[in-house]
Amino acid sequence: MKKILTICTICMYTATLAQGSAGTDDVFTESFIPSAKASESWAKMSNVTSVSFASSNLRYAKDIMPAASLQKTWTATAWKGEKVHTQILVWTKEDISGITYSLTELKNEKNKIIPAGNIQAGFVRYVITDEFAGGCGYRKPQDFDSSIVADVIDTISQLSLKSKNVQPLWLTIDVPADAEPGKYSGSIKVNAGKVYTLDYNILIKNRVLPPAAEWKFDLDLWQHPAAIARVHNVELWSDKHFEYMRSYYTMLAKAGQKCITASIINEPWGHQTYDDFPSLIQWIKQKDGSWQYDYTLFDKYIAFVMDCGIKQRINCYSMVPWALSFSYFDEATGRDSALKAEVGTAEYNLHWTNMLRDFTQHLKTKGWFDITTIAMDERPMKSMQMVITILKTIDKNWKVALAGNYHPQIEKYIYDYCVASNLSFPEAVRKRRIAEGRPSTYYTCCSENYPNGFTFSPPAEHVWIGWYAAAKGFTGYLRWAYNSWVADPLTDSRFKAWPAGDTYQVYPGPRTSIRFEKLIEGIQDFEKINILRDEYTKTGNTAALKKLEAVLNNFDIQKLKTIPAQQMTDPAKAILNE
Repeated sequence: MKKILTICTICMYTATLAQGSAGTDDVFTESFIPSAKASESWAKMSNVTSVSFASSNLRYAKDIMPAASLQKTWTATAWKGEKVHTQILVWTKEDISGITYSLTELKNEKNKIIPAGNIQAGFVRYVITDEFAGGCGYRKPQDFDSSIVADVIDTISQLSLKSKNVQPLWLTIDVPADAEPGKYSGSIKVNAGKVYTLDYNILIKNRVLPPAAEWKFDLDLWQHPAAIARVHNVELWSDKHFEYMRSYYTMLAKAGQKCITASIINEPWGHQTYDDFPSLIQWIKQKDGSWQYDYTLFDKYIAFVMDCGIKQRINCYSMVPWALSFSYFDEATGRDSALKAEVGTAEYNLHWTNMLRDFTQHLKTKGWFDITTIAMDERPMKSMQMVITILKTIDKNWKVALAGNYHPQIEKYIYDYCVASNLSFPEAVRKRRIAEGRPSTYYTCCSENYPNGFTFSPPAEHVWIGWYAAAKGFTGYLRWAYNSWVADPLTDSRFKAWPAGDTYQVYPGPRTSIRFEKLIEGIQDFEKINILRDEYTKTGNTAALKKLEAVLNNFDIQKLKTIPAQQMTDPAKAILNE
């Protein structure tokens, strides 16, 4: 039976955004949908208020008393340079006007410290979600089971809590790369009517995780600049727009993002997102019939994103948009117009040949040609073959990117190749591609129930994604999108099409999320796996290498049908810290 959505607000307050964020939506209303039989769980609670550490792999219901024993101490093992996290829960049978917290530095027995600035906490907020229910396809909210789910991480100074409710906090510790190995201890004081002190310990190993800029994992979350302008209510491409974008792109760079998503035509994806994708290049058909291409915005945007720390690749979308419609400004009429042409027709070939000759020279002048691809998303092989022919005619060194099915006929022409999660590269092909330095990744989208990053997905599935990449020999992971937000993403993650949360991994602010933090955790594991593999191979430690590979062999998508992701990742992670 589908739930009737009775949405009531549980709190409204002024939010203090994360350090370095530009900030918007300073006040927003969190949504609430009652859980079935929620009140019955609270009859078992003996304390008025409880505060405890809890698993970072669970999303705790807002109005159901947690079925967890009180944990006053949390201990984690970490490499130098690694970020680790956990949750803290506050649950109560009476109203609390304002929960606050304070954090202490971490200190070892030699009085060496990890500064309090490396330790952060944030209140976990709730958004409306729905269910997988077949995945892809347009949907109406009333046709799907909806609830609220914990996902947004908001670094506000305090938060009120109603009786018979739960409030999670997210605790993160960034271990400095130069930290002395050993045990470090600190505490968090949570004021929830009275002060509760919880202790945390970090056991730092004598191993170093490189900074995110040096990670080998090929992360490609597609950026959507227009969505940032909309949620911050600023003019597209204005100075304020660029000011707001910086904190989002910096946050993405710190996750190890490699690719700049660059739209070189209007709407490569056929208006399927809430906000359109505008072109970074202005196409102008002049009165004499010749073409002019204005790269002013393209150059400014690319240089800006690179300055934020994302600079390894520029993926330009797309020569094969979903609608096969190419807009331009017509000087003769003084109006915007559009060419509609099938791939391979004379009109199509002439339209793109003219542009690509000019674009190629421009990229070479800027020094960007060698890191730029013409990228396509789930396009047919025949269309890809025609595009490749055009590109190689212009310049044999043009690179091509494709996210879609595996086509052996064109594989050797695809530089950045990303296949769906149910596919793989033939082993010989995979090894050759890696030896050639070609990104060879996988993606998930609305069609996969698991593993995935919907707002209702188990958090450990995002950790699992990194392990799966390591197990199957992929170089990384792609997902659209980083921030293609719905109408009101801070309260309702549902969309007109696809399961809730499919179109974004972070929230306006910028605010991070449980999903995004767990994805980073899985990427860190991927890096640690590769470091250990290399070390064990070079030192001839075959026993340790066999043990690691045996654990990796457990990571198979079909196993997620019956085995929760956490049951695979938890014991596997222990191997990395032995």
